[in-house]
Amino acid sequence: MLYDALIGPFTEFEFMRRALAAVIALSLAGAPIGVFLMLRRMSLVGDAMAHAILPGAAVGFLLSGLNLFAMTAGGLIAGFAVAILAGLVARSTGLKEDASLATFYLASLALGVTIVSIKGTNIDLLHVLFGNILAMDDQTLLVVAFNATVTLLVLAVIYRPLVIESVDPLFLRTVSRAGGPAHLAFLALVVINLVNGFQALGTLLAVGLMILPAGIARFWSRDLTVMICIAVVAAAVSGYAGLVLSFQTRVPSGPAIILVASALYTVSVLFGTVGGVVRQLFPGRHLEA
Repeated sequence: MLYDALIGPFTEFEFMRRALAAVIALSLAGAPIGVFLMLRRMSLVGDAMAHAILPGAAVGFLLSGLNLFAMTAGGLIAGFAVAILAGLVARSTGLKEDASLATFYLASLALGVTIVSIKGTNIDLLHVLFGNILAMDDQTLLVVAFNATVTLLVLAVIYRPLVIESVDPLFLRTVSRAGGPAHLAFLALVVINLVNGFQALGTLLAVGLMILPAGIARFWSRDLTVMICIAVVAAAVSGYAGLVLSFQTRVPSGPAIILVASALYTVSVLFGTVGGVVRQLFPGRHLEA
């Protein structure tokens, strides 16, 4: 009975295996990006960028229907355009970058929904907004895996300056000029992973598998490497459990994954060893390891 519930769906159905492979790829690439977003206090920026890709994906849909490459290319172009425009507005006016991003992402979200509504149906709109990881084909899975591989390789190259800039940007500026390029490369990785997540979870939930695992990891460790490992495991577990929940019930796959991640986050808030509620109410003895 337990085997049929937890393992059976993945051995019997190819679409479940593809969905699980996609979740693992998204976890490996997106969770480390989420940890750095949290450390750099850019979590809401990630959410704004997730909505910013919608007009580009919608234009791809308008031109080619639910075509993977057209929507991916459109999403990447729109994401980079909004990031650049928001940065230019913030630097040339008195408006702060978070307010500039909020303005652009609201306009982008409204424009994207309008474009999809013009050509598509309500089902198409739901697909764009919430994704459908269970409908992922081999082509989409290969694109997700490729983007995840690129993310891990680039992250390995910029890891050192990225960590230093997250902790002490002033020190990095005094000893190296790598901070600016590393920041731009990191923003590019954010956009790539949001487009990756868009294929599976839609624009509204794409950032969830990045930010929630990072929040979970924060309550269990202060060490960056350990936090990244915990975030990856939490994202993969959330994806697996969400797929099982979706298969066994009528809950859509994307929301099911994010709901499981939210439940793990709640448990971490309550029982986490680093700042958890229970830990603060019942602290260990003084100088206890």
